Amino acid sequence: MKKPPRDEPRDDLTVTPPKTWAAGVPAVVHALEYSLAQTSPKETAVDLLTMNQVDGIDCPGCAWADPAPGHRHRNEYCENGAKHINDEATTRRITADFFREHSVSDLARRSDLWLNQQGRLTEPMVKRPDSDHYEPISWRDALDLLAGELKALDSPDEAVFYTSGRVSNEAAFVLQLFARAYGTNNLPDCSNMCHESSGFALHETLGTGKGTVSLDDLHHADLIFLVGQNPGTNHPRQLSALEQAKRNGARIVAVNPLPEAGLLRFRNPQKAGGVIGQGVRIADRFLHIRPGGDLALFQALN
Repeated sequence: MKKPPRDEPRDDLTVTPPKTWAAGVPAVVHALEYSLAQTSPKETAVDLLTMNQVDGIDCPGCAWADPAPGHRHRNEYCENGAKHINDEATTRRITADFFREHSVSDLARRSDLWLNQQGRLTEPMVKRPDSDHYEPISWRDALDLLAGELKALDSPDEAVFYTSGRVSNEAAFVLQLFARAYGTNNLPDCSNMCHESSGFALHETLGTGKGTVSLDDLHHADLIFLVGQNPGTNHPRQLSALEQAKRNGARIVAVNPLPEAGLLRFRNPQKAGGVIGQGVRIADRFLHIRPGGDLALFQALN
């Protein structure tokens, strides 16, 4: 496992011509290189071979649907997912010495990447009002501190129990039980900002808060429009579904100011053609609209 990166300005940045294809062998190399810097080869193998498998662990990288049982690859993840799961499984640990060395003011100047790469907490920490450093605190003292703050409120509805939408179902269930036992249902999380409005709109129009399309629908579609997304960057697993759709005869139109490499050509590292061949051209048409021009485009199509 490598040491965390130094948080210093880079002076070796370069500008190169845009890439014309995505994935391939480099994606495998980069994923393994990052993963092995976080944890052991054995743990890396266990994480990757069980991710997105039946009775396995779900990839925390994106919300792309898993193929039906019996139709999944042995490696059912992308480069981003491999990095993400091993980032969460990192064996790096932050001790009290780290917080004695770095004040809160110092940490506030650091990048998110550097902060994340330092590792995971091993005990509760507290910042006293007259201090600029976090310091360790026992679990008993931490719980007493929380209880004191909750008891000091005039109403339970003055409290907000905010957590990440990426926590496990079990942890979220226990948290909401605690909040409701305390007397409030103020339980927001990040999904309120990223999906609540779309979920409401979907329920009003389709009767369900989630999309009704299946992977099989995508595989056998005649025409696919890709708008407002960069699959190769944000959810690369979609590229394999688009590849299958192309092989089934689909026409794909990408609407994007950015000529993303993944939509130009996809070299699937799980197929011989993606390793030693040129891969598959994804977009038949690339509409390079100006940012914000999608509304005018769809008005014209209508």
